[in-house]
Amino acid sequence: MGTFRYVVADVFTDTPLVGNPVAVFTDGRGLEDEQMQRLARELNLSETVFVFPAKAGGTARIRIFTPALELPFAGHPTLGTAFVLAAPLQLDEIRLETLKGIVPVRLEREEGRIAFGRMVQPVPTWKAFAGEGPLLAALGVERSELPVEEYDNGAQHVYVALGSEDEVARLRPNLSQADLPEALGTNCFAGSGKRWKTRMFGLGGIAEDPATGSAAGPLAVHLARHGKIAWGDEIEISQGAEIGRPSTLYARADGSAEQIERVEVGGSAVVVARGEFRLP
Repeated sequence: MGTFRYVVADVFTDTPLVGNPVAVFTDGRGLEDEQMQRLARELNLSETVFVFPAKAGGTARIRIFTPALELPFAGHPTLGTAFVLAAPLQLDEIRLETLKGIVPVRLEREEGRIAFGRMVQPVPTWKAFAGEGPLLAALGVERSELPVEEYDNGAQHVYVALGSEDEVARLRPNLSQADLPEALGTNCFAGSGKRWKTRMFGLGGIAEDPATGSAAGPLAVHLARHGKIAWGDEIEISQGAEIGRPSTLYARADGSAEQIERVEVGGSAVVVARGEFRLP
């Protein structure tokens, strides 16, 4: 029997049992791809991470699975893994190798405890979303306040701007009627200035995600491209309240639409559980 230990952290919060939980298997050696997918399905969290020795100059290499599929990159698993691995190593920065490249995470401490982390995300690409009509119908909304566009930073997200935070909170989507790819997340948001509310549906078999770090960076890009914030402004994003997992994310995009220099997403995390699987 092989023993595979994992740590559960709640991410984009400093309070246990809220935020977005992630399971981090701190040593994934000996696990096959099918076993990792089945473990992710067994735990049934938004994502589960498996840690391996570095290959490309990072601190460690990670693979990220939803209950349904593997993702090249995702935000809350990367940040949660940084908290889990950096605490015993006493690191101020950890560089995690993902299938989308190395993601550096800077860590801030208070009284010896990691209190906050900031990850430099892959710079996204974007394009107009071809299925706008069916998507709006599936969401039960008439229009988007901004162009409906799809972003890709290793995870794929489409963005729909609504007129108010109340409209976002009232959403009861039926995305099955839009026939969306399983690897595409639908993000509905509203707000102004530096404070925004968002909900994310559908990515990787997830009905609704409590906190989507991979969508936070592109949201900052989207808002800056369309003049809702200035390039370099940090926004605060609220997510997850409707499913009892309130979360707070911070994001900023530096540069310009012609040349994005840096996309950064930050937040807190707290370790809440440890366990192990014994597998033949």
